[in-house]
Amino acid sequence: MAKAPKSPLAPKRFPAMAPVAGVELATIAAGVRYKTRADVTLAKLAPGTAVAGVFTQNRMPGAPVDWCRRHLAQGGARALIVKAGNANVFTGRAGAEAVEETAAAVARTLRCRPAEVFVASTGVIGEFLPHQRVIDALPALKAGLGPGAWNKAARAICTTDTFPKGASATAEIDGKPVTIAGIAKGSGMIAPDMATMLAFLFTDARLPAPLLQQLLERANAKSFNCITVDGDTSTSDTVLLFATGRGPRHETVESADDPRLAGFAAALDRVMTDLAHQVVRDGEGAEKFITITVSGAKSRQSARRIGLAIANSPLVKTAIAGNDANWGRIVMAVGKAGEPADRDRLRVEMGGVLIADAGGPVDGYDESALVPHMQGRAIDIAVDVGVGRGRATVWTCDLTHGYIAINADYRS
Repeated sequence: MAKAPKSPLAPKRFPAMAPVAGVELATIAAGVRYKTRADVTLAKLAPGTAVAGVFTQNRMPGAPVDWCRRHLAQGGARALIVKAGNANVFTGRAGAEAVEETAAAVARTLRCRPAEVFVASTGVIGEFLPHQRVIDALPALKAGLGPGAWNKAARAICTTDTFPKGASATAEIDGKPVTIAGIAKGSGMIAPDMATMLAFLFTDARLPAPLLQQLLERANAKSFNCITVDGDTSTSDTVLLFATGRGPRHETVESADDPRLAGFAAALDRVMTDLAHQVVRDGEGAEKFITITVSGAKSRQSARRIGLAIANSPLVKTAIAGNDANWGRIVMAVGKAGEPADRDRLRVEMGGVLIADAGGPVDGYDESALVPHMQGRAIDIAVDVGVGRGRATVWTCDLTHGYIAINADYRS
């Protein structure tokens, strides 16, 4: 498969990200699928690291998802190993054995328990994972461990991505500074229902696993669960958050609603939203980044579902790819969502221009006013459905010929 050019929506550069105390990273070219690039990432985590996770709701999950779900309840982690190019999905008992043997080998290498090793894979479905190549690479991975190798780690987890994705932030807990850093991969098969794609977040804060889980689920609902590229929910979607507790010592916090956690929660939101936006910006074949804000809904959940109905509409996405302000397709998508909406109070704006209101087009609406906006890289759609106070924002990209080319050639 030929490498796609870098997305025109990509950030100018990978961000500067400080090391997180208690996290060491290494990557290697193990030949899982790719011949000329690193495709395995190992993270070594300090003793006492807490873990939280959210996973795909696809009913055909991969063996790595099964493994992580099984061991998440224990709340502790000492390692993460990620393979790119092979999803290890729909591979039966062989897939489960590949995960078990890989986790056991990592545990021997780092002197921890297999249940403390979290595993993720991404890539082609239905192909057996050559996991012995990963196991054979572990001595070199261990020798290469070091702090702060975020860019290399982000690159090594990519598949059809055209750029590595990273984000970080700092905050305070009880007056003590803490750091959050994260990497993600995702470009296609993106319609999160959990979780999404692969994302791994690390902090040096000292937070217990149950609290970490609450924080992750809340942040996920506003970030990764509000993006879509193509409407397909991956079998491998995994988001893991690790807290090493190795930063400046702060007082113990037990409740996600403790005011001392407000800054940390806001920083986690920023990091996860940043990564989620980068996934959309790297949508396969994407030329435009689309923000859809839905208001006036029965609830936030209803607003999100309406927003995703618009965002997942091929007719809406192709119109935007063609610079066409075809607002009738937006009205159609609102109606097909199956959520409460008042046709005669519906309001639609694009690029800040009011197009439709009170059940019909606005008098004097001139589509030429929207031409500059539609020709740009960032498209804004706002819809009010007129039945309540629920509000949500979702993000997507356009649907171009590039998406077809990339996916027609994916396995070659």
